[in-house]
Amino acid sequence: MTERRPTGGGPRGERRGRPGVRRGSGPPRGRQGPGRPPEPDLPRTAALELLAAVRTRDSYANLALPAILRRHRLRDRDAALATELGYGTLRARGLLDAVLEACIDRPLAKVEPPLLDALRLGAYQLLRTRVPAHAAVDTTVNLVRGEAGSRSAGFVNAVLRKVGERDEAAWVERLAPPVADDPLGHAAFAHSHPRWIAQAFADALGARALGEGAELDAALAADDSRPVVHLLARPGDITAEELALATGGTEGPYSPYAVHLDPGSGAIGDLDAVAQHLAVVQDEGSQLVALALTRARLTGEDTGRWLDLCAGPGGKAVLLGALAALDDMTVDAVEVGEQRADLVRRAVDGLPVTVHTADGRAAPLAADAYDRVLVDAPCTGLGALRRRPEARWRRRPEDVAGLAKLQRELLAAALRHVRPGGVVAYVTCSPHLAETHGVFTRAARGAEVLDARVYLPGVPDLGDGPTVQLWPHRHGTDAMFLGLLRRT
Repeated sequence: MTERRPTGGGPRGERRGRPGVRRGSGPPRGRQGPGRPPEPDLPRTAALELLAAVRTRDSYANLALPAILRRHRLRDRDAALATELGYGTLRARGLLDAVLEACIDRPLAKVEPPLLDALRLGAYQLLRTRVPAHAAVDTTVNLVRGEAGSRSAGFVNAVLRKVGERDEAAWVERLAPPVADDPLGHAAFAHSHPRWIAQAFADALGARALGEGAELDAALAADDSRPVVHLLARPGDITAEELALATGGTEGPYSPYAVHLDPGSGAIGDLDAVAQHLAVVQDEGSQLVALALTRARLTGEDTGRWLDLCAGPGGKAVLLGALAALDDMTVDAVEVGEQRADLVRRAVDGLPVTVHTADGRAAPLAADAYDRVLVDAPCTGLGALRRRPEARWRRRPEDVAGLAKLQRELLAAALRHVRPGGVVAYVTCSPHLAETHGVFTRAARGAEVLDARVYLPGVPDLGDGPTVQLWPHRHGTDAMFLGLLRRT
């Protein structure tokens, strides 16, 4: 395989030959006086803090990072660098740990956790960025020296120099299972996925996974890459064309409300359009599945009562509410957790959306009352691992059974709330067959299955239907699953 090398001189590191050009992005320029400590490397300090937050507090990276960036007052390219180093290190942990284990004479469990965080951060820069090797090593060593002293710094220096003796491709060739003997294991190692997740992807891809074309490798590679940021242009407030001009992004290929931003765009919350609630961060795949629900053909008139049964944190409720507002319709949104329900309330402020804090399986709402119901069910999130870098190492195979039971119960509740002739959209951000076809097929026995492909016009390579599985490598979206049922 070829080594990952990003194009241009973007936030993955310094331009070649010019380390330390940006404030805090490399070793300080000029000679240090006696005993004078190096200037703080703020982007890498922020990245290391993110690793510690995920490790010690089970934080979600996407929720912890904005506060860290604000605390260090990082913006623009420095914020983008901190994001890339933190997210990238979390994403590549499996590969990085295998390489570090080959370079250390004791088990990783015996290495002090803060030092292991620093080693991962340094190894990531050596293997997967354009940061010059000396800068990757020296900046990491300086971070450790400031926190843990010279002895620990010497240990980190020695280990990282061993890591830098090979590039990523050479380490994969040395440590991964041979592709001829174990193609799935090789792909999982090379693209830093637990084997069980790679197996889940392969099962969902079917014959195309490891046969001719070997699509599994492409799927895992896309899942292991820096994702493009997707924005939703709020219908009725701003068009995708206007949002693209305002942000410097490009219009999405499939959703009429999608705008794509370069992943090096820095803190998205600083964009005027986002700060003014004209746009929200939302994957284009999430937009497509919500739009499919609004487009699906009903039996009888659409009376304008829609339901989002699992609304937190509110992205799809915003899209449904904005579309409903254009036609004087209303949306009820249900979320079981009070904190997440408050997130939904803030997200839909000013829209015709009523938020209920309740368990979607037993929400105090009328039966047979809604024209359209969205079940964006809690799931393993395997379809959005590229955006939630820590999740692939937290999830376990045993999580699936309990989630599938919950998904079945939520879908049954949705079919109670929808009126005869109304439509239910079952959505998961996971391609795992137990969470997708396994749940949907059982519910479909008492309803009419609609061909979901019809309601995603212009989206290619949607398979044989009637359900839809989107993929990062095919569509540039998260791996969203969509099934549509009309109640008979």
